[in-house]
Amino acid sequence: MTTDTLTRLTPDTVTEADLTAFIYREARLLDELRYEDWLKLYTEDAHYWMPAEWQQTDPRLQASLMYEDMLLLRIRVERLAGARTFSQKPKSRAQHLLQAPQVDEMNPGANLFRTWTSFHYVETRGDEKEFFAGWAKHEIRVEEGALKIALKRVDLLNFDAPFGNIQLFM
Repeated sequence: MTTDTLTRLTPDTVTEADLTAFIYREARLLDELRYEDWLKLYTEDAHYWMPAEWQQTDPRLQASLMYEDMLLLRIRVERLAGARTFSQKPKSRAQHLLQAPQVDEMNPGANLFRTWTSFHYVETRGDEKEFFAGWAKHEIRVEEGALKIALKRVDLLNFDAPFGNIQLFM
């Protein structure tokens, strides 16, 4: 992804390298707990989806671990930053270990780009540690000259296991 702020992307100029760098940047923002910057990577109509079933096809008619629009994502980010969020004392931290993102679709005519990334994710708070593995699928488009996430789907390998509270974002 270009660092020249005068250069603006269009759907026709997006490369696989742009998409790959964008996925790595998203993970780094999450690992650095830069949630306000992370939210800026999303479109206003975006959704963050974590299915509760293998190969789930509908987040509205089937139960999901998470299916959040921008309003809910903003509320979670505000909660994580809040001084009175006692479940975050000490604050949770996370690390993403990503396999190289794969570009599944580049459709500049429809302004649609799809990626698939295998990951390992660790979330820790105090002496508690949670480990997750899975796949993240991104639907990305160009808005106002920048890549933006329209949908992030996180499929956990152990989706059917009992979970405590997942505090952060994978």
